[in-house]
Amino acid sequence: MVRTRFAPSPTGYLHIGGLRTALYAYLYAKKNDGKFILRIEDTDLERYVEGAVDIIRRTLKDAGITYDEGPDVGGDYGPYVQTERKEIYQKYAKQLVDSGDAYYCFCTKERLEKIHADGAVKYDKHCLKLSREEAEKRIAAGEKYVIRQNIPETGSDTYTDLVFGDITVDYKELEDNVLIKSDGMPTYNFANVIDDHLMGINYVIRGIEYLSSTPKYNLLYRALGWEIPKYIHLQPIMRDERHKLSKRDGDASYEDFIKKGYLGEAIVNYIALLGWSSKDDTEKFTLEQLKERFDIEGLSKSPSVFDENKMRWLNSLYIRELDVDTFHAKALPFYEKVDYLKGYDLRFLSELLHSRCEVLADVGRLTEFLTEFDSFDLELFVNKKWKTDCALARELIPSLKEVVKKGEENLAVNLENLAADKGLKKGQVLWIFRIAITGAQSTPGGATEMAHLLGEKKCLERLEKVYARLSK
Repeated sequence: MVRTRFAPSPTGYLHIGGLRTALYAYLYAKKNDGKFILRIEDTDLERYVEGAVDIIRRTLKDAGITYDEGPDVGGDYGPYVQTERKEIYQKYAKQLVDSGDAYYCFCTKERLEKIHADGAVKYDKHCLKLSREEAEKRIAAGEKYVIRQNIPETGSDTYTDLVFGDITVDYKELEDNVLIKSDGMPTYNFANVIDDHLMGINYVIRGIEYLSSTPKYNLLYRALGWEIPKYIHLQPIMRDERHKLSKRDGDASYEDFIKKGYLGEAIVNYIALLGWSSKDDTEKFTLEQLKERFDIEGLSKSPSVFDENKMRWLNSLYIRELDVDTFHAKALPFYEKVDYLKGYDLRFLSELLHSRCEVLADVGRLTEFLTEFDSFDLELFVNKKWKTDCALARELIPSLKEVVKKGEENLAVNLENLAADKGLKKGQVLWIFRIAITGAQSTPGGATEMAHLLGEKKCLERLEKVYARLSK
């Protein structure tokens, strides 16, 4: 059975790149009727952020990426939090020391800084020459130590990545990395190997930054007599052609985009396309469709650039598929952030905005005209197509006020009758009426819809103000 995992460090929000790794691991497992596991790699205690685990779980749940095993759902291979597995790592580290594939290191921070200042590019195996007896004596005396992996000084390792093919790395390029830190906790380089094996992970999906260091992990697998998993390395997501999308640069997380008014389904859909494409170039997928269509052959060997404009376009397709009631329910929190919308018929506004929003936060941008009325440019009345101008507007407004006073029920018919009485085209009257009550050239509805949104009292007030400005 295919078993994949997502093993994030709880150091903050769940970055878009991390979410994509989780998504691909989930999709690959589900495509192959396998299991997807969540494991929390929290051994870097200095970078641990309180509440980050909740963010990870909440984000995966909201995105529809359901894990079969994990800290909060259990499973047969727990615990699924690394700080709860400390004794397990100690056991296998000692086994590696016994076999000569690892060794105790007592080098101080000062010595390590000095050898690097003197030109060393990696650790010099200084403590490898210590006898086991001497090392244990120093440990018994309370001296601080770490356990390092003993990388061969000659030879190379070749392994197959399912995206990039055969990868060969010379051992001389690798460093004797720390497996167990001085606080007794494992490093990522060690814990991920131990956990992946013990949890039955047979397909490891992760970022391309681990492509050249994978031979270190393969050495550990062989030293412990374990089967090496299949590897799938992913190219990075780029902010632009030169810069990676980075948590340090404040690039958005899933929750950031939700706050900006993106729908979760659209975010997941777009992230799936950042490094993978279907054989027929289809771009819009539900999560269920992605589970059916996802394959390794579609994974890209080149980095992908995050294009928020494209994600906006994709999100607009999802918004248009919502019925108006669902759109309204999702838009309400965004209406509540716009103070000037208080008192308006928001349900009716949703009918107008539903087909015009790319993201839910657009409800603010698309209604800004409601607050800019008093200072709009009167030249908006000038329309070459309809042959309207300010003079015609001044002439029509008293009659428009009378039409509004007759009530909304027959407003459209009464405006049409007004045009006929004045010998004007219907479009001329509607243009002047809409500009006169909104002060905007572009609105999320026609003249009668804007009149309904504003209501009789506000329409009359605005017509009076515009008439006064035109009469100066």
